[in-house]
Amino acid sequence: MVQINSILGEVCPGAQVLDEQKIGTIFTLRKHGWSVKAISQQFGWSRNTIQGWLDRGLSTDRPTMGRPRKLADEEAYLKEEFQGGARNGAVLRQQLLEKGVVVGIRTVERAVETMRQEFRAAEAATLRYETDPGKQIQIDFGEKWIVVAGERVKAFVFVATLGYSRRTFVRIYPAMRQQHWLEGLEATLQHFGGATEDCLVDNAKALVLKWSGDTPHYHPEFEAFCYHWGMRPRACRPYRPRTKGKVESGVKYVKGNALGRRSYASWEAVHSHLEWWMAEVADVRIHGTTQERPVDRFVMEAKHLTPLGKQVSYLKVRRLERKVHGDCRVELDTNEYSVPYQLVGKWVDLEVVAGELTARWKGKIVAEHDIPVGRFKLVQNPLHIEGLVRKTYNMPGPNELARPIGVYADAVGE
Repeated sequence: MVQINSILGEVCPGAQVLDEQKIGTIFTLRKHGWSVKAISQQFGWSRNTIQGWLDRGLSTDRPTMGRPRKLADEEAYLKEEFQGGARNGAVLRQQLLEKGVVVGIRTVERAVETMRQEFRAAEAATLRYETDPGKQIQIDFGEKWIVVAGERVKAFVFVATLGYSRRTFVRIYPAMRQQHWLEGLEATLQHFGGATEDCLVDNAKALVLKWSGDTPHYHPEFEAFCYHWGMRPRACRPYRPRTKGKVESGVKYVKGNALGRRSYASWEAVHSHLEWWMAEVADVRIHGTTQERPVDRFVMEAKHLTPLGKQVSYLKVRRLERKVHGDCRVELDTNEYSVPYQLVGKWVDLEVVAGELTARWKGKIVAEHDIPVGRFKLVQNPLHIEGLVRKTYNMPGPNELARPIGVYADAVGE
């Protein structure tokens, strides 16, 4: 203990021992993958000091500092309650009072401070998860203001990153609707020539409807899309986007590098630039984590991707349900399509195949439309509202009281 105290005295002049709470935090951070260097920088202590405690272990005897702990006998009870979710000092104090233990709020706060630090460290710590070749792909959207043809617009950037090789696919869309998520992911699979086992996403409503405890409920369309291509959908836990850190870093890289130049002559120029950037920059750079070129690591990963084969595009066959609005229309991907007015308030089945939309009610075709290019379009068949609008009857001629004012002027001689 003399040697330990001498070391600590050199690192922290005037202090003979480290606070027991801080020692516990050292072991918690180390448990969650922090390096000795990172821990030393966090606390401002030397690496020798940190390593010394790690070598000796938590069981090392050390003197008690400060005032005697009033709640030493209740430590096991407080830890059990804290881990069970009771982390408010006032609540814990009330529970102690019910047991006949009378203490102040500050005494309780001091008693659970070590538990709080360990809890915060566990929440902040993130272990890098290296995936096997062909195991996982991560997708996300980012936003970037750019100038296209002299107009300042917001670009919605779809980014996909392969977990093993770190190869990246990028495409820009006009929004982040479900259609664009699926279009981007399918284009990604075509670009890489195969599908991974898992597809990891965030909690966008277009993909994940809600969570029930630890179970995510995926949007049926997204789930069907994944199974169509032989992938399993996976979602990050709420408020844990760093779980898909590979694509999070990819989005920052795309926004800062691929779209670093903010002015483009046209949208065609933007798309051409991204195609060039993926092949000539992103794929052949030395990746900061793997220290290899993504295109070189992809040689191994490509062998583990599920070939697409002759599987037809999922987007060419889309089946959905929509409720008919009061204006005799259904909405799909911002566009509106007419259906017979007799179906207002009813649910119809929509099928999208090769640019054509077919609406069915009780298995019978009730409307067929071509899908227009662009957004917020109205596709109307006049026959769908025939009989809804009442006929316009012939109105009587103009009323005699509606004569020109000159007629009255002549009558009075003016």
